[in-house]
Amino acid sequence: MPIVGIVLFLCFTIAPIPPSILMAFLIGAILLVVGEMFFTLGAEIAMTPMGERVGTKLTQMNKILLIGAVTFILGFIITISEPDLQVLAEQVPSIPNLVLILAVAAGVGIFLVAAIFRMLFAIPLTNMLLVLYPIAFLLAFLVPDDFVAVAFDSGGVTTGPMTVPFIMALGIGFSAVRSDKHAENDSFGLISLCSVGPILAVLILGLIYHPEGGAYTPTAIPEVEDSVELWALFQEGIPDYIKEMLISLFPIVLFFGIFQIAALHLKKKTLVKILVGIVYTYIGLVLFMTGVNVGFMPAGNYLGQVIASLSYRWIIIPIAMVIGYFIVKAEPAVYVLMEQVEELTSGGISGKSMGYALSAGVAVSLGLAMVRVLTGISVFWFLIPGYAVALGLSFSVPKIFTAIAFDSGGVASGPMTATFLLPFAMGACQAVGGNIAADAFGVVAMVAMTPLITIQIMGVIYQVQAKRSAAAMETEEPAMVLPLEAFGDYDIIEL
Repeated sequence: MPIVGIVLFLCFTIAPIPPSILMAFLIGAILLVVGEMFFTLGAEIAMTPMGERVGTKLTQMNKILLIGAVTFILGFIITISEPDLQVLAEQVPSIPNLVLILAVAAGVGIFLVAAIFRMLFAIPLTNMLLVLYPIAFLLAFLVPDDFVAVAFDSGGVTTGPMTVPFIMALGIGFSAVRSDKHAENDSFGLISLCSVGPILAVLILGLIYHPEGGAYTPTAIPEVEDSVELWALFQEGIPDYIKEMLISLFPIVLFFGIFQIAALHLKKKTLVKILVGIVYTYIGLVLFMTGVNVGFMPAGNYLGQVIASLSYRWIIIPIAMVIGYFIVKAEPAVYVLMEQVEELTSGGISGKSMGYALSAGVAVSLGLAMVRVLTGISVFWFLIPGYAVALGLSFSVPKIFTAIAFDSGGVASGPMTATFLLPFAMGACQAVGGNIAADAFGVVAMVAMTPLITIQIMGVIYQVQAKRSAAAMETEEPAMVLPLEAFGDYDIIEL
């Protein structure tokens, strides 16, 4: 609702847009809300239990090679299922779509295996990130500038609404069989490592194909004369997304079906509940993707063009920051992560405070992205210092905050970023005469970077408050002493 309010305010003040685009946007907003409702319910009923059960069962097999092989296949098919990857593949110059999609899927599969082995062998996440990101930046210096932003964007789009619920739950399933004190912390970090794989894969492809220039296909701006033509826009789009989401979900359902027959053997009641959840997920994704692609993408592109054409074009920076603050709340996968963080930390890290930190991070990232669009500054000047600060903070915050922060980066850059913010930046870049591939691309990468810093800053504050509380408890006289039974099922250390 805040996004709708912001767009309406802009439409009736400084950025007038045709009625056809506005009506398509409003219908898209309705579809988005209903779709997100179904998706969130489906993820809770089906995707999360599926991931947890598969993770737990795989760990119980105690066969490293089998665990690695199944995990790779799982990561590969889930990535191919990710709808945002199809959108990005259409925009990448010089590389065939299928080659790009297969390479990115292989990158996610390999790094999902690495993430699972990290959990099983209790390897610190920070150590792996300190090795992988410098390698990524070294490779980035060897490919054309036009390609760097696209490569880093690929790390964000592969961790979308299809991938996050399943992979997050998979991590919980793997950590459930460990009894050490770090098992809970290690259940996070899968998304962060799965975001690195696509970056490396696309950069390597950039070295092989030597892409030059950015082939950009402008977003189609709908022109309709009446309500019948307006409905026709959505009527044409819905069958495409029904087919696309069916193709996206089918590999996951097939994998789970084979795993159910071979190893899980779930009871009929549980199986029926999961199947109902899959149907909810499917309906939600169809409505969500139709709404954002048919309604939001043209509106975002046109708004970017109009605002950047103003004599006071600098105003696009604060406008983008306000949009960024609220738009992260519309990302379906964000709620999945927030709920699991709150559940696993027993409320120690509240979903509400995490939501504020994510919103602040995305707001900053959108402001910086618009500075890039207006000035043409290379994405390196933002990504290198940003990741340096994020990796530096990882040494001074609790491990769980580092894992959650790097997971949040991938989660925050979902379909809303790809279908509203990226077209918004492209429209603005088109209006100022910039290089679309070099200046507009990179929005997803920026959105994925800033939460790494804001969530870890939240960890620093959390740590300081914990120390102050501990010091205050040492100096105070206890009013009364309760027996341990009074605390019920709570862990005394958490209290």
